[in-house]
Amino acid sequence: MQPQTVETITSLIQEGEFFKLKQVLREFQPSELVALIEEEEEREQLIIFRLLPLKLATEVFEYLDLEIQRHFLDNLAQDKMADILNEMSPDDRTTLLEFLPANFVAELVQSLSEEERKVTLQLLGYPEDSVGRLMTPDYIAIRENWTVQQVLDYIRQHGGQSETLSMLYVTDAQGVLIDDIRIREFLLAAPTARVRDLMDRRFVQLMADQDQEEAIDVFRRNDRNALPVVSDQGILLGIVTIDDILSIREQEDTEDMQKLGGSEALDEPYLATPMLRMVQKRAGWLVILLIGEMFTATAMGYFEDEIAKAVVLMLFIPLIISAGGNAGSQATSLIIRAMSLGELSLGEWWRVMRRELATGLMLGVILGVVGLMRILLWSQLFPGEYGEYYWRIGLTVGSSLVGIVLWGSLCGSMLPLLLKRLGADPATSSAPFVATLVDVTGVIIYFAFALLFLRGTLL
Repeated sequence: MQPQTVETITSLIQEGEFFKLKQVLREFQPSELVALIEEEEEREQLIIFRLLPLKLATEVFEYLDLEIQRHFLDNLAQDKMADILNEMSPDDRTTLLEFLPANFVAELVQSLSEEERKVTLQLLGYPEDSVGRLMTPDYIAIRENWTVQQVLDYIRQHGGQSETLSMLYVTDAQGVLIDDIRIREFLLAAPTARVRDLMDRRFVQLMADQDQEEAIDVFRRNDRNALPVVSDQGILLGIVTIDDILSIREQEDTEDMQKLGGSEALDEPYLATPMLRMVQKRAGWLVILLIGEMFTATAMGYFEDEIAKAVVLMLFIPLIISAGGNAGSQATSLIIRAMSLGELSLGEWWRVMRRELATGLMLGVILGVVGLMRILLWSQLFPGEYGEYYWRIGLTVGSSLVGIVLWGSLCGSMLPLLLKRLGADPATSSAPFVATLVDVTGVIIYFAFALLFLRGTLL
């Protein structure tokens, strides 16, 4: 949207030219109005939204941020919001109601028409992360004994309320789904042909109580814009469209990214999350990581005598443990993403382990050679920097890097699979958590190699 357009609308509001503004707003697309409203202050948002006709206001409202929707619900006349809620698609309305307090939801549900209230309560009755919360009952269902002409006439009469017309669903007298057929088949068929002539009885369906993450995989494998949702008895309850699945995919990815960063997933947008709740979400993991790092200090205390004899070893501890933590963070991020995309399953853990053994070893050798060469080069450029046993120190650092990178890769790859096997969220094995785990063991590995190569000299 052009800046001058926003300035013109703001100017009309300030001048009180509401009739003219109402005419101007009707020329905008819903997406443009959403962008316009989100750029304005709260007072201007309310004025603009009040001037929109019901159909356009409903389309705009469905795409607004939840915080703005809540603001409108709090400040607009109840009859206007009731009209908008009645016009909204059931799945978008359910998403909004889930965001609101229970007492507010009860009040809004009462403002719905009897038919819409029934649909909304039905959707809200499904488990929070189930497909039933996403589905909409707005679809086209047909019978197998209808002719193609009857189907097309039915679409003309009832298709305006359907969420999508790309797919039609064939049900029997009891409402059981028996097939789905693309609309192009009807457009290309003879008007006198029967629906049964176009059926192959092969279709993909979702269960109402199925997890939403599973639905994402089904959509990806079958390349569909919409999928039917059925009950345990196979009765067609509604459909889920690709826009809802993309929204859930975005939410799941956001949660995974937040967990990978070493925090609990936020339930609301960042700026909408209260300060105390933000602290609550982040403090737990920070405490756990702090306790983990205390074990690193404990491990270093165990080697206090060795450190006192060879203070030079202290110089390389940050380098050693950071290399292992980085390798572990890389591995865990790759494995969690691969699991999220369905690229590997728990049954393939052995393949993952073999792959990370080889990869971790090669990466460790690369870093080990770099570490060794750095010590040798510094010893030549600055004689006496590491003393007369610089070769042994170089071998200690190089070997430790091989061991810690290999160990970090294994930990980072196996931990998400182990958590998944235990029924936990793999994303809980965050990069900071893996790095802390590897830090503790990295100190032990480092001083084990130090004792091996420096015993009888510095130690």
